[in-house]
Amino acid sequence: MKKLRVFASLRENRLFFNAVAAFCLTPLLALPLRAQGPYIGFVYPAGGQQGTTFRCTLGGQALGGVCGVSLSGGGARGRVIEYNKQMNPQEMQLLKEQLRELKTGSAPSRAGSVSNLTERLEKMIGDYVQQPQSAAIANLVIAEIIIAKDAPPGPREIRLVTPSGLSNPLPFHVGQLPEFSGEPLQTSPKQILGKEAQSLRRHGKSEKERRRDKGAMMGMEMTQMATGMAGPGAQTDLDDGELTIRLPCTVNGQIASGSVDRYRFAARRGLRLVAAVQARTLVPYMADAVPGWFQPVLVLCDAQGKEVAYNDDYRFKPDPVLLFEIPRDGDYILAVHDAIFRGREDFVYRITLGDVPFVTSAFPLGGQVGMDAVVDLKGINLEETRLTPEMKNRVPGVIALTARGKNGLLSNPVPFAVDALPDGMEDEPNSTPRKAQHVSLPVIMNGTVGTPGDRDLFRFEGRAGQELVAEVNARRLDSPLDALLKLTDAQGVTLALNDDQEDLGSGLNTHHADAYLRVKLPADGSYTVHVGDAQHSGGEAYAYRLRLSAPQPDFALRVVPSRVAMRGKGEAQVTVYAIRKDGFSGPIRFQAADPSGGFTVRGGPLTGTQTVARVTIKTTLPETDGPVPLVIQGVSTNAGVAIVRDAVAAEDCMQAFLWRHLVPAQQFLALVYAPAAGKADSPRRPRNGKKKPAP
Repeated sequence: MKKLRVFASLRENRLFFNAVAAFCLTPLLALPLRAQGPYIGFVYPAGGQQGTTFRCTLGGQALGGVCGVSLSGGGARGRVIEYNKQMNPQEMQLLKEQLRELKTGSAPSRAGSVSNLTERLEKMIGDYVQQPQSAAIANLVIAEIIIAKDAPPGPREIRLVTPSGLSNPLPFHVGQLPEFSGEPLQTSPKQILGKEAQSLRRHGKSEKERRRDKGAMMGMEMTQMATGMAGPGAQTDLDDGELTIRLPCTVNGQIASGSVDRYRFAARRGLRLVAAVQARTLVPYMADAVPGWFQPVLVLCDAQGKEVAYNDDYRFKPDPVLLFEIPRDGDYILAVHDAIFRGREDFVYRITLGDVPFVTSAFPLGGQVGMDAVVDLKGINLEETRLTPEMKNRVPGVIALTARGKNGLLSNPVPFAVDALPDGMEDEPNSTPRKAQHVSLPVIMNGTVGTPGDRDLFRFEGRAGQELVAEVNARRLDSPLDALLKLTDAQGVTLALNDDQEDLGSGLNTHHADAYLRVKLPADGSYTVHVGDAQHSGGEAYAYRLRLSAPQPDFALRVVPSRVAMRGKGEAQVTVYAIRKDGFSGPIRFQAADPSGGFTVRGGPLTGTQTVARVTIKTTLPETDGPVPLVIQGVSTNAGVAIVRDAVAAEDCMQAFLWRHLVPAQQFLALVYAPAAGKADSPRRPRNGKKKPAP
């Protein structure tokens, strides 16, 4: 009997774990695994100043034969300098034998090249890690980036080009300030339970002793300044290893396991300091990390080491921002580290530091197509506090606005929604049913939950059977509001309530905090929509746009992955996701936006409530000179009116071993290659590719 009870217990446990596994795997099965092909997991530094030339390191996998660098936007270009494949033990042994032959003079070589080759082999052997912490980023590409003086500042995308296709994109920024980038981290070794100390940053000659070698450091500073890696105000404090910088500037770094990076600077009393970190925005999701991104922490201390400011996130975003007014003249030290002291090569950051412009809130968060718009800004170090975006030729969507500070510096971007429905403004006081603001539908009301616990009420007249949609757009426009929506009748009875509504098109928001209601009104009479914050928070930054209208059936599209490679006159497949809105259930067919460009698209149509389609892209081109942009469109009708929507390129990213997200990319790129001579299925190097570097 005891054996039977044990067997039954094991069987129950197995059923339990099978159920848990099925539950956990459901999100994985809903989206395809990352497409096979070239992949990059980090780029360091992830940006540079206008008018500079510098080297950056990209880590990834399946990068064999890498021959080009693709940068979106104008005024910036790159080229491959070196490719270092992650070696296995047998390959490393072969390298050691080759190095020994070169040193003994038994290996034939060209005159003058022995010393360079020997130096490179020694470096490869010295940097070798048999078990890297992440094999997905252990293959390294060294690229040279050239940014023109007139290159528009702001976010770009960088990809690598290989004979087998394009890599995924990663963010890359063109900045206006002097920059400093420390030397790239060595490949991080795998952490072993009980031996974690062995994987901490190595303080050998490569770091600590080099910092104390004044002659070597002076030479390195001159090289960095010549190549744009360091601004004219950056230098190393050789006594304690801290980096001394001059404000304003941008510092780039990589956090190693257990490490803290520190920057010393002088500041005068009254300076309104901004220290804005980009980290999660550079590598949005990590598949094998918990939390699923680098979580930086900023600590500001005075010269005596006393903490004067701290931040570990900015509102709902993991990337911290310090806003601090300097109390007295003197030196200050800014430290950055991971919240739980993790680290490796893809823990990359950029910190913009100084009296730079920073917008903390904007109102309103959007406007109507064709109507004049005025946006009031709040923040620090702003020369512009009011913007008037051009609205005449706009199409519905979201645009980015920036304000100017002193010396022509641009602020952080602020999202601004453009919609076709009439716009309205909240009129306070409207926080009680008796003072509810009367509105006529359809309308988009712009308001603010101005104080903690505040709520805004809007009253309208409805008819029996009328269908109403109430939707808040706030978190998707960078407002910290965690919206709570409620609909009540004339007697105050609650008819509908909503807190969070999932939006699959919001690839970076993991908390879908915008609320949505779709209700059929039961009778003629007055109805009231209540807007508040679910956390009972509020303030001038807690702005929102509230849509009150009949359903507006529509759809949006995401195409995954954000690139495709195919043989000349061949074809390839991608996955398209349809995000149906307000009950849209029409069929969707697909087409290329410009078939004359040599590409056609076929697939679908999606019918009824289908949301996923496999779409085939076919080309008549024998090859392309390099990656070319391609737009896939979805076409449908609603009430006899044609709807055409461009598919937004996206990457399927995993977060923390489980959750998957469609992260938007700036553009969808296609690469057409010609087969290598005599090998019908083997691609040759794209025509704009560079010569393959020596191993």
